[in-house]
Amino acid sequence: MTIEYLKRGKPEAERAEDDAKTRAIVEATLADIEKRGDAAVRELSEKFDGYSPDSFRLTQAEIDALIAELTPRELADIQFAQQQVRDFAQAQRDSMLDIEVETMPGVILGHKNIPVQSVGCYVPGGKFPMVASAHMSVATASVAGVPRIIACTPPWQGKPNPAVIAAMHLGGAHEIYVMGGIQAVGAMAIGTETIDPVHMLVGPGNAFVAEAKRQLFGRVGIDLFAGPTETMVIADETVDAEMCATDLLGQAEHGYNSPAVLLTNSRKLADETAAEIERILGILPTADTARKSWEDYGEIILCDTYDEMLQVADDVASEHVQVMTDRDDWFLEHMTCYGALFLGPRTNVANGDKVIGTNHTLPTKKAGRYTGGLWVGKYLKTHSYQKVTTDEAAAEIGAYGSRLCMLEGFVGHAEQCNLRVRRYGGINVPYGEGAPARDAAE
Repeated sequence: MTIEYLKRGKPEAERAEDDAKTRAIVEATLADIEKRGDAAVRELSEKFDGYSPDSFRLTQAEIDALIAELTPRELADIQFAQQQVRDFAQAQRDSMLDIEVETMPGVILGHKNIPVQSVGCYVPGGKFPMVASAHMSVATASVAGVPRIIACTPPWQGKPNPAVIAAMHLGGAHEIYVMGGIQAVGAMAIGTETIDPVHMLVGPGNAFVAEAKRQLFGRVGIDLFAGPTETMVIADETVDAEMCATDLLGQAEHGYNSPAVLLTNSRKLADETAAEIERILGILPTADTARKSWEDYGEIILCDTYDEMLQVADDVASEHVQVMTDRDDWFLEHMTCYGALFLGPRTNVANGDKVIGTNHTLPTKKAGRYTGGLWVGKYLKTHSYQKVTTDEAAAEIGAYGSRLCMLEGFVGHAEQCNLRVRRYGGINVPYGEGAPARDAAE
């Protein structure tokens, strides 16, 4: 059993050092937003985005004017992609049922799926205008029935990006703000003089946005830890180096710290893919970013067997996993830790990012070990309820509860049960004692 690293990325110690620097910056920035509110937000926007409008919130007239800048083809493409996302989200929502059951005569238990009451959706856009992120967060929240959806995106080339704003508006955002980074996430969660805080934050972002969400978790809910893009290509010799290299670099161009991993059982494919990556980097317009990611975070891992490939894939728990082998469905059946799977050479991560309908806000940094990605269910809280409809049930369940509370030493708890046994069962239980069993068999 051999697992060989033909190329390794930056050591974990260096990555941890980068993370520590990010944590400190985010902590200080969030504290400043909490202390100074709108003034801090404006200063941060001026510093990082060179943007300081009269109001960060867009009016309806401004939204309409921005949408009017799009061509009919651009608008139709946005609407098509958004419909795919809505349709899949609605199918997921339809699978989530409220239930009510009678577990014993007179005892009714149930649960309801209730939308989170306000959500802040972050849509990245400083480096690339992430139109699709608006579908994934805003439109999905709309399908879930969230009554207040606010959306933030940074300015692009000094002004709001028309396509992103259109996607936010068509997706169902009730408030749209042009601000980015820590200041946007902080303002939505903490609140300022002009922005009411939300109950939950969602959406992907760079390392600073992801860390801000992590630090704000507890104060507000978050969807998941969705940091810099990660991709893994699991491939054997059923595909060629061009396809593997293209799929790796297609995600590496996201940012300077986007891990891209080739996992294969073919040394020939590994060597050819490494060479093909160099060839493509010579013609790729975003090569400056993609090359830095590949040099610092790219990896090529060679395994002997498919079982080893499965083991490594689950350990890495990558955000995106492109599987192109002679047994794609075997990986679907056996993989347990990942963000999303892209099965077979006919699909690819970019489909999932932009148009196919599954959500592209996915777990990073091994979070796929304990959570899936953003979906309509993330916006819904499942709340249970109970009711007892007969005197007989109140006395019977109360007697069991009384004795079990006394078993744990909770006398006050026991008296809650005893009071019902006395009133609805007509049994005079001595104060501070467990209720008697109805017969010796119990």
